[in-house]
Amino acid sequence: MPNIGTGEIILLLLLALLLFGAKRLPEIGRSMGRGLREFKDSVGGKERDDDPAELPVQTTDTTVASRERDTV
Repeated sequence: MPNIGTGEIILLLLLALLLFGAKRLPEIGRSMGRGLREFKDSVGGKERDDDPAELPVQTTDTTVASRERDTV
């Protein structure tokens, strides 16, 4: 199994920079990280709720006393 040293890693990073450009490289890294995180969560059976519509909502019971009305 070949060992990858610092020189080879720098060469691969420069090659990726030339192929994808400076603007797309962070987007690619972000999407790869997100995909890897989702894969790890699915393999580990860990569920993550990002949808705020499904989160429990805390409600407080407030009542307002009604005033007596004057009859004419």
